[in-house]
Amino acid sequence: MDAPKNLHLSIIMPALNEEKNILAAIDTTLCAFTDFKIDGEVIVVNDGSSDKTPELVNQVLSKDTRVKLINHQTPQGIGASFWDGVDSACGDAVSMFPGDNENDPWETLRYFNLLEHVDIVIPFVYNKEVRPLYRNIISFLYRFIINTTFLVNFNYTNGTILYRRSLLDGLKHRNAGFFYQTDILIRLVKKGYLFAEIPYRLGMRNTGTSKAVSLPSLVKVAKGYLNLVKDYYGQTNIKEDFIHGTLTAERYSKQ
Repeated sequence: MDAPKNLHLSIIMPALNEEKNILAAIDTTLCAFTDFKIDGEVIVVNDGSSDKTPELVNQVLSKDTRVKLINHQTPQGIGASFWDGVDSACGDAVSMFPGDNENDPWETLRYFNLLEHVDIVIPFVYNKEVRPLYRNIISFLYRFIINTTFLVNFNYTNGTILYRRSLLDGLKHRNAGFFYQTDILIRLVKKGYLFAEIPYRLGMRNTGTSKAVSLPSLVKVAKGYLNLVKDYYGQTNIKEDFIHGTLTAERYSKQ
């Protein structure tokens, strides 16, 4: 299936001490670009790694101009890495693929053409059994809290979401922690932007452990959640004009 015409894609790839996974993560993403005929780039954000992650990426980008590297001297967080990548991106669309190679690019990019119909494509995991039971329990509770608080019905909010980049450029608030994806989705969907949810298969890490479930990250998620609650329920009018050039703006203009 061919990619949407004239739509360039930027993949932001945060990486913290992923020397054993980063080359495979880059390679599978570039192969998916080729298979789906996507004009794209991979922006690796080395988030203060103390291993050989940046050196390995430098070897790749010297051979492939589709690969770029941003270096953080110290860890800034996955949200901060994502936003730095967005600011350096050339693409009309943006997504985040972690540098741990846990996510299969083909599972997300097979739906890239949906951006011809909506402005946001939201993957949700259908093979939850690959994750430990405690991760699934935490995910269920997290999703229940988000859906109940903001009156939405998302299946998942922390995956490899495809965004039309102009939406991100128009956001005034930027969360720097693990809550950043949920924060973006709630703010955009509540403004009325069109989205589609799609199933995707999650792989398993070859080495290392996830950094998503830790006390510091959970504290940052809680702070991000409370800030979003304050912003959402404290504003009297969340509706505003849709960004020009989005599918949502085009659809509403025909009404």
